Amino acid sequence: MELNKIEDILEKYFQGETSIAEENQLKEYFSSSNVAQHLEQYKPMFGYFSQAKEQKSTYEIPLQTKKRNVAWLSIAASAVVLLGIGTYFFVSEKNDTTAVASQTELGTYDDPEEALKATQKALALLSNNVNVGIESVQYINEYEQSKNKIFKQ
Repeated sequence: MELNKIEDILEKYFQGETSIAEENQLKEYFSSSNVAQHLEQYKPMFGYFSQAKEQKSTYEIPLQTKKRNVAWLSIAASAVVLLGIGTYFFVSEKNDTTAVASQTELGTYDDPEEALKATQKALALLSNNVNVGIESVQYINEYEQSKNKIFKQ
């Protein structure tokens, strides 16, 4: 009956369904000297578990904490900030010089005839706007005259 019980527990062990108490029974059975002949093949496996449990490691693991070097981190961050500021001023100064160059070239012509045509065009636009303003003033004058006739001041 003892042998049948051990075989049942062994079957459950290989299925992964045993409890800790049943596994301890298997370890005790296979560590004893009276193991059945057909179960001798499992004896080294359970013997290994008991040997491995008793082994102690003598190897020392060096514990090294990782120190982050804060000085290098702050230097790198400063370098990135300075690089960004330098790039900003370089690009903005480059844009300013092109804007200044284009502003100094406004209104200058190499050909006098071309300059005359451009001046006439600008004066024509100015004249049209002034004429619109004069028409508005004439309308206001007519309104003023009509108001004076009605209210007789």
